[in-house]
Amino acid sequence: MTRSTGNPSRGGLRLIVIQALVFSLFATLFVRLYYLQVVDGDEYQGRAAAQSVREIVVQPTRGLIVDDQGRPLVANRLTWVVALDRTVLGKLPAAERRVLLRRVGKVISMSPGRIEKVLTSCGDKGAEPGVCWNGSAYQPVPVAQDLAQERAQRFREQPEDYPGVVVEQQTVRAYPEPFGINAAHLLGYLSPITEDELDASKESGDQSVNGASVVGRAGIEQQYDSWLRGMPGYQQVKVDSLGREIKDDADNVRSVEAQPGDTLVTSIDAKVQSVVEKQLHEMITTARATHDPVSGKNYAADSGAAVVMEASTGRIVAMASQPTYDPSVWVGGITKKQLSRLYSEAAGTPLLSRATQGQFAPGSTWKPFMTAGALTHGYSTDTTLPCSSSFQVGNRAFHNHESAAYGDIGFAKALEVSCNTFFFRVGYDYWQQYGSDAADVDARDPLVEEAEKYGFGAETGIDLPGEASGRIADRHWKRSYYRSMKKFYCGIADKPQDADTSDFVYKFASEFCVEGYKYKVTDAVNFAIGQGDTIVTPLQLARGYAAIANGGTLYAPRVARAVVASDGTVIRRIKPEVTGHVDLPKGVQGYLDQALRGVTREGTMAWKMNGFPLDEVPIRSKTGSAEVYGKQSTSWVASYSDDYVVVMMVSQGGTGSGTVGPGVRKIWEALYGVDGDQVTPDKAAVPGTVLPDRLPSFRKDGTILPPAVKETP
Repeated sequence: MTRSTGNPSRGGLRLIVIQALVFSLFATLFVRLYYLQVVDGDEYQGRAAAQSVREIVVQPTRGLIVDDQGRPLVANRLTWVVALDRTVLGKLPAAERRVLLRRVGKVISMSPGRIEKVLTSCGDKGAEPGVCWNGSAYQPVPVAQDLAQERAQRFREQPEDYPGVVVEQQTVRAYPEPFGINAAHLLGYLSPITEDELDASKESGDQSVNGASVVGRAGIEQQYDSWLRGMPGYQQVKVDSLGREIKDDADNVRSVEAQPGDTLVTSIDAKVQSVVEKQLHEMITTARATHDPVSGKNYAADSGAAVVMEASTGRIVAMASQPTYDPSVWVGGITKKQLSRLYSEAAGTPLLSRATQGQFAPGSTWKPFMTAGALTHGYSTDTTLPCSSSFQVGNRAFHNHESAAYGDIGFAKALEVSCNTFFFRVGYDYWQQYGSDAADVDARDPLVEEAEKYGFGAETGIDLPGEASGRIADRHWKRSYYRSMKKFYCGIADKPQDADTSDFVYKFASEFCVEGYKYKVTDAVNFAIGQGDTIVTPLQLARGYAAIANGGTLYAPRVARAVVASDGTVIRRIKPEVTGHVDLPKGVQGYLDQALRGVTREGTMAWKMNGFPLDEVPIRSKTGSAEVYGKQSTSWVASYSDDYVVVMMVSQGGTGSGTVGPGVRKIWEALYGVDGDQVTPDKAAVPGTVLPDRLPSFRKDGTILPPAVKETP
């Protein structure tokens, strides 16, 4: 019997089904391909093109900062920058990447490990703050700046050995230093934007910064950063599969030019600034070589400051602080060692501006404000009080330090000879009248009220960041201080005195623990002569004297005068801002002014002004030697003319006029063109003697011309 081979028609059916399926698959693929290439071809072609385009951020040129005559205080310069394209580096084998980084490191004098840290994106594991990259993932990462041209050319001449290395010229901050000025605390500095700042700018929609931006950190650079920074642009470039740029002029890639930052015109005069810095430095140097008869050592003269202000507007003409630093140290990135020195107490904390942030006891420069308070609260210009050698308060004798005994004198003579005991009596009298209850925190004090009217104890509102507020040590402050320090001092007092605690500190702690909240008569008499816990900044004192000079108007001091676009258009004028007014009767105002003239002619400043043409250039002044426990005296001179205020101080520098008096005189000579006893306005540091009322002229070719000098009648 033979076996059946099956139905041949079933096999043919299966073959037909398989053929149909294969045909259907090919038909589906063909239709899909047609749609991709024909129907949706344009869309996908655009997507493919986009994937081969890189968008490079173009940083704007930062705006200039110029003085009142148009002299650049901060400018820009070109520098060679080396950057690495991480897209290219990411496609290299590990061994080739290591070789490349070693090769690059030799040229730029940087270890491969350091380069890797610079290339790491901030937020990634192992990222080092201040070193990591904040910018776009497609942006070449700068790894070296200020590279010598011959080194930069090495990369360009051998591109095949340095894949992914981008070398170009960029602008960085430059400091022309007209007349050799420093002005670091005025100008400020730049540093890279932080991750938090970048996130905040994105949330606010601010497009003027990006991950590669640098921003102002202090001084004018910080205060007017939004005007100076400009607006970034971008450039699209085509790249191949390895991320290398494709040079093809036929391809239309978009770009937006960066908009340069605006120029900031200041009221600073570089020539005056030069004189002020030089004199402050010389006064400190001289003090350090001078013997202090009290301590038996030379004066430490650890810091100092000077301010020149226009009396009628509050504009800052010059401002100096010591110790200082080189602002260019921040360009290209600061090292940890350099940064440590700027904050070092041993180096004098150079980053701190003593003019706006330093707080010192004002000493006898405080007395004119106390005079104004007394003459408007019961005393008169005919009042006389004893100027004795000492004044007894309880079981303590308070002495004169800058003057001898003069018998019964008036306020003018008391200012002229700087008689402490005269003002002790004024402070004592008010304490007895209004505040003999030492625990009454709300007791009235006319002297405190007057100090507040002149703006002390609060920021002046200057257009510089980080200003200190100073302190009026009144009853409210003392109660607050007691509450904050009670635990500390009571902790000292509650234990037996040890070898590390001096008798003074132990006794002070014991008394403070029991009654440190009380405003005693000793506090009141110290307040009247600018001693005790009251502190001021040199800027606050300058503004107070400007109010005396101009009739009582308090201004928010201003460094900036105008913002000017890159094409020379004035965008914004920054006008003086009135923040208060001290209403003094004309008789009191004139009396105080004459008294301060007497200080310069016959008083404690006279021996430093011999031969100065005071009839042609009347200078009013007040000297001060502030005493601080455990330190040498702080030297002060505050002075003014019809046009300017000049204040200078040196911490632990000795007596007022004895230490800084010569420097203050030199500044006045420069301001008015004084040579010996002759006044030559043409030789004045500021053309025309006073600040120009016009701005410098900005030409289209980039040159800046000084403003026309206003002719004096």
